[in-house]
Amino acid sequence: MEIKEAQKIVDDWINEYGVRYFDEMTNTAILMEEVGEVARIMSRRYGEQSEKESDKGKDLGDEMADVMFVLICLANQTGIDLEGAMRKNLEKKTKRDHSRHKDNPKLKD
Repeated sequence: MEIKEAQKIVDDWINEYGVRYFDEMTNTAILMEEVGEVARIMSRRYGEQSEKESDKGKDLGDEMADVMFVLICLANQTGIDLEGAMRKNLEKKTKRDHSRHKDNPKLKD
């Protein structure tokens, strides 16, 4: 799925099932909640915290998809073409960091 297509699918879903977008500040708070759920799974499943029995059935992919959904909502609400923004961001990173990580002795095996 292209990012542009995902933005359209989310917009269509909001208009059909969600009635309307929550305002941008509410969606920002929801985004933070969803990122927190991803962080909780990561810290317990892959980090040093022990995983609670109630967290063992949590689906990391589903939680990541929740983050993407709300991020796409915010992009739609603010007129951001995420696909174009991602391309521009990768160009910036490539220009800025073209050898930075390769030359970092901390990243050598």
